Amino acid sequence: MEKCEKIWFNGKLVDWNDAKVHVLAHALNYGTGVFEGIRVYNTPKGPAIFRLKDHAKRLVDGCKMMGIDLVFEGKEYTYQTVMDAIKEAVRANKNVDYVKPCIFLSGEEVGLNPVGVPASFAITCINMGAYLGKNATAGIKLVTSSWQRPDYLCGPAGAKVNGSYVASCLAKREAIRQGANEAVMLNKEGHVAECTGENIFMYKFGKVFTPSVAEGILQGVTRASIIQIAKDLGYEVCECPVTRFQLTTADEVWLTGTAAEVAPVTEIDGRTVGDGKPGEISAKIHQKFSDIATGKDHKYDDWLDYVE
Repeated sequence: MEKCEKIWFNGKLVDWNDAKVHVLAHALNYGTGVFEGIRVYNTPKGPAIFRLKDHAKRLVDGCKMMGIDLVFEGKEYTYQTVMDAIKEAVRANKNVDYVKPCIFLSGEEVGLNPVGVPASFAITCINMGAYLGKNATAGIKLVTSSWQRPDYLCGPAGAKVNGSYVASCLAKREAIRQGANEAVMLNKEGHVAECTGENIFMYKFGKVFTPSVAEGILQGVTRASIIQIAKDLGYEVCECPVTRFQLTTADEVWLTGTAAEVAPVTEIDGRTVGDGKPGEISAKIHQKFSDIATGKDHKYDDWLDYVE
């Protein structure tokens, strides 16, 4: 990760090292915040934020679910002004490929009652590069985690709530210790849910499969994009329960996410997926996704919000 110069914080652009909160900030102690991860791509028309409207909507919806009002230092924000702020943050920095807006309870409070605790809004820009490593396009390794994906009875699984990602951090560390790139997290029924920060797809019997929203997954923006792209390319997409057996014996498996983009999987729990090489279907979908994100396919222009 390469740091950028400025961070947007409660309506002002501040130097990276000056974006600070108190050690008793409620979100720091209890995870009471909502965040997004959004990619920025270089296009012939300049930098473009990928599916900004959808990310901003999920951010605002997550705040609604958490009971966090969009009021920061006395100023009220709307869905539109949230998007404007994200664009402002990207414009203020160079070489940005990833932006992370986070709305969190920053007030100094001890206790589990967050009512009346002030909130803050921070937008951080970085250059992330390849999230799963430079060689991810050659295929990554997965292991099945011993940690369960938190479901809708544990919290709002459809939103990116800060505290919900403790399980993901534990699962990611578990995978790295075992020499894998990522971990598959199962839900309480033992079905495949998602990875620590990515949704998961498989190809078998001439169809594309992905766990349904009812399986307790994050309703990924990139996931929705890949579903649409696959359908537009003529593939049938089934959103349904997926078992470990189905995943391991699939012809192809790939991950999708804002950070990971589209990453083919070649090994799961020490077992080779398909022929052990990135598959033809995921490669086609990845190429189409890249063309769309970089402004080469104008059919999907409404997925891009140009910064300038």
